[in-house]
Amino acid sequence: MRLNDASMAIRPRTAWEALDLGILLARRHAALLMGSWALVTLPIFALLSLLFWQHPTLSLLLFWWFKPLYERLPLFILSRALFGDTPSLRQSITTLPPLLRPQWFSSVTWRRFSLKRSFDLPVLQLEQLAGSARQQRLAVLGQRDSRAASWLTLVGMHLEMGLWFGALALMYMLIPQQMLADWNWQDLLGMSGDWLWFEHLSNLLYALVLVVWEPIYVASGFSLYLNRRTTLEAWDIELTFRRLQTRMKSLLPVLLVGLGLWLLSPPEMALAATGAEGTTQAIEASGPDSNRLLKQPLTSKEASERIDELLDQPPFRNRETVTRWRFTEESSGEPGWLARLLERLLRSDLLTQRPDTLASMIEVFLWAVLFGLTGWLLWRYREWIKLYVTPGQLRIRQRQTMPAVLFGLDLQPESIPADVVAEVQRLWHQHPREALGLLYRAFLSRLLHEQQLPLKSSHTEEEILELLRLEARPELLEYAEALTRDWLCLAYGHQLPPERARDELCERWRALFGSERLA
Repeated sequence: MRLNDASMAIRPRTAWEALDLGILLARRHAALLMGSWALVTLPIFALLSLLFWQHPTLSLLLFWWFKPLYERLPLFILSRALFGDTPSLRQSITTLPPLLRPQWFSSVTWRRFSLKRSFDLPVLQLEQLAGSARQQRLAVLGQRDSRAASWLTLVGMHLEMGLWFGALALMYMLIPQQMLADWNWQDLLGMSGDWLWFEHLSNLLYALVLVVWEPIYVASGFSLYLNRRTTLEAWDIELTFRRLQTRMKSLLPVLLVGLGLWLLSPPEMALAATGAEGTTQAIEASGPDSNRLLKQPLTSKEASERIDELLDQPPFRNRETVTRWRFTEESSGEPGWLARLLERLLRSDLLTQRPDTLASMIEVFLWAVLFGLTGWLLWRYREWIKLYVTPGQLRIRQRQTMPAVLFGLDLQPESIPADVVAEVQRLWHQHPREALGLLYRAFLSRLLHEQQLPLKSSHTEEEILELLRLEARPELLEYAEALTRDWLCLAYGHQLPPERARDELCERWRALFGSERLA
């Protein structure tokens, strides 16, 4: 195996990166791979279709069963093309028979359903291992990347089915409409002898799908195999040493010349180097950091210490001890914003020298909290306040802004008859919608003008019920729910309430409001 001639970068990769590399390899040699696959598999498909013309499903099953044997040809092409020896189409076809002989029976029997088939095939074909040696080799290689090989087979199986069904749908769309008019599902499921060609044609679409997908599948498994061997055998390190060896061959004469000149240097140069070293040591001994004035009463070291003591005393340095409150040191980084604010407040002179200012600030803060809480309560219960605590002048203003029409119903007291129940009973048999609408309209008018319920023109039926729930009057709310339910069923669902519901609504109206007219 000539690693220097490899057409790809030899380095360790992740499993998914290796699969992507396999797709690139298949795309680079797509014409050769797809052409050789088509020349081998399509004649076999045609032969099986002719032999089993009356059994199209059996012919497709046999064609699919021998797929592991077809996959040996793309692997041969990729193994040669990877190292710069790409075979021609004729060479690939002629080398196929010898490739099919090794372990062909096991490939189509107990190994047929192996999910790692593309990953294990190079061990059989390229390394030509069998028996226990093959098992040991697969155990070593399968310690990594075997799961990716299994996922490759599973995804490839679903991709084959998806492409095949898509091709069948395209063929169905191309069938003339006149032929489709005479078909039904029973004809398609139980085709007679006149339509066997159609089923064989659909099988041919599957064979064409394999022409596109199988080279990619074999190339991806081969790239996983190469990636595993690169990791185990350190191919990338071997290539690095080979490149280094090539560079060293060109630099070897220069190194030999330099070594010879160093060995032939005169001894005077060595003596000069020794003298230079002594001079350097003498200069270092008389440097600025060395001790001087060693024979005087006060040496340079003692003088330096005395000067430092004088500079550490007043008037050169004045020390002052300050006592204040502070927070304990936190071990988890910087303190929070509240701790920093309180610490800054404690450091300032506001607490000790001006306590009246601090008290004023606290008072302002408390008043602000009180006003804010009051405003929130007023906003939270604004509807309740409007309903029960509104002054007389505001009530007059609200009465002036009461809606005159709601849901298209006139709510003015002048439009309501004096005896609502009698009018409803009179209209019920001939005009039930108008009768129930009158009852609902009179009820809304009572809520608006008598109960002072703050209705708006934008309110819905459900919102009116929510306002009544705030009233805390169970008998009024119960009647409103029953009337609203019957009105919605008739107005929107066109479902007439029974006679019993009409009598019950009228009786409860008299119990709640009597028969007098609203003033």
